[in-house]
Amino acid sequence: MRSGEIKALSGLRIVAAVWVVLFHFRPLLAQAAPDFTAALAPVLDCGAQGVDLFFILSGFVLTWNYLDRMGHSWSTRTTLRFLWLRLARVWPVYLVTMHLAAAWIIFTLNVGHVPSPAVEDLTATSYLRQVLLVQLWFEPFFDGTSWDGPAWSISAEWLAYLLFGVLVLVIFRVARVTRARGLMWLAIAASLPPTLLLLASGEFYTPWSWLPRIVMQFTAGALACAAVRKLRPTERTRRGFGWLSVLIGAVIIGSLYYLDANPPASIRDASGLVDVLFVPLVAAVAVGAGTLPRLLSTRLMVYCGHISFGLYMVHELVHTAWNWAAVQFEITLTPGLSGSSLVVGLLGVAVAGAAALYHGVEEPARLWMRRMVDVRDSASASVGGRPAAPEPAREEHAEHVPARVG
Repeated sequence: MRSGEIKALSGLRIVAAVWVVLFHFRPLLAQAAPDFTAALAPVLDCGAQGVDLFFILSGFVLTWNYLDRMGHSWSTRTTLRFLWLRLARVWPVYLVTMHLAAAWIIFTLNVGHVPSPAVEDLTATSYLRQVLLVQLWFEPFFDGTSWDGPAWSISAEWLAYLLFGVLVLVIFRVARVTRARGLMWLAIAASLPPTLLLLASGEFYTPWSWLPRIVMQFTAGALACAAVRKLRPTERTRRGFGWLSVLIGAVIIGSLYYLDANPPASIRDASGLVDVLFVPLVAAVAVGAGTLPRLLSTRLMVYCGHISFGLYMVHELVHTAWNWAAVQFEITLTPGLSGSSLVVGLLGVAVAGAAALYHGVEEPARLWMRRMVDVRDSASASVGGRPAAPEPAREEHAEHVPARVG
């Protein structure tokens, strides 16, 4: 059975997370470092595409760890355990940042003269929907559905988790009768509906567009994982996949610059077209060795991948707090060392907050919630009155890929 952490994919998570963070910080970057921002504008302006990359990563990694465990036949107990472990992964940090966002809204009502515009959404109904992770399910657009803006994607992910128990049964049977190449083509085809909608409407963000994005990109990641699991690559082949991942990454970046310089007349959000390359990128990084996969597998990148969820969930709180302070105290960022240092400092606060959330909330709470479902297994496996060793948690880091973009 294949399971465990694919370190290169953990490293890829922090790349996607930083892409999203810089997307949200663009206005500050433009004020503090206009030349830098202009040079990277084609990449920074489409940071929201990271959501599709995260959805694909999520489907890939969960299938990597659970295809053999859940794919053979339906088990209500196993499915409920899977859902509880998913909650253990995302719920604690999600709840903490959600309540921090609510506290911030209340703070702005009582301090200064710039109340948060989100105060109208501070209702019992909104609170209950967010606690239950269903706030997005009632809305065609994700803007304003969550007090901590990026949390909308966690609601979308929760829908994917609920569907995973059935999806993994289908993927298991499709994989049993399909070769790796066919599975990869199916994965690419599954990722196309959001792109086709973009071509049809010219815009990526349309009513209910979040639904095909989560369902189809998550499915695409699952199919890509099934294809990768069938491969038995030699070391030479793995190095070839490593170079392929570099090439795909370069094509993605080059395409963004080309589309920025030559935008199609009928497509306003043309940068979304690069989504078609995310499935092969994830597969190549997962299989590859050397070059880009090796860089993404370094200890620093893997650690940053582990704290990427906290970074995603806390960075917009830092951004929002600064925007409030700038209006409240009439602060204007100026180009130069002082403005750049301030933006770097804000990003540093977000990273520090992410590390604090990971070590102080995410990991302790995950282990605590995990013990709630592992205790019965350990007790039933006891021999001669002595508790047996707990089940190895091989997926502890590997399964942590919630989509985190807003």
